[in-house]
Amino acid sequence: MALKATIFKASVQISDMDRHYYQSHELTIARHPSENDARMMVRLVAFALNASEQLSFTKGISTDDEPDLWDIDLAGDIQHWIELGNPDEKRIRKACGRAKQVTVYCYSNRSAEQWWLQTQAELQRFKNLSVVLIPDTFVEPLAALAERNMELQVTIQDGELWIADGKQNLHLTPEIWQRPEQGNGN
Repeated sequence: MALKATIFKASVQISDMDRHYYQSHELTIARHPSENDARMMVRLVAFALNASEQLSFTKGISTDDEPDLWDIDLAGDIQHWIELGNPDEKRIRKACGRAKQVTVYCYSNRSAEQWWLQTQAELQRFKNLSVVLIPDTFVEPLAALAERNMELQVTIQDGELWIADGKQNLHLTPEIWQRPEQGNGN
């Protein structure tokens, strides 16, 4: 018998001063049986950093045809494809061809740094790709915030993120390894 996903509910208030985005989101997050709290919470941070009315969680880890999150416009075009971890170049190439913007959030320093050293030269050709590291020093305390029902406040300013649950306040400065060039295409 296959294990089912564990459902988490998150009420997230986002104040993104960099993008002038101020909104509350009631999120339902399905944590796949093979996913740990750290990865699920990094998905939540990726949502907060890119929040929009159309951004949504996908089947993610259980399917090859979808990212972890995506923003699809009313015409059905993928505006933003968001991956977690260290995807292979073929997957990133496919994403860059299908979406206007692609972001990869790496979150395990050791494996991410090795992955980046191996793929950096190949990935630089994708003009609509961002690669961001969420440092280990943030991921572990972030995972500790995971609860079946969460109320979180997220503040983003000058590229930095603060996330609070009423008991703790965590601070993150993501490391930007690659930014998209002005204009789109690949």
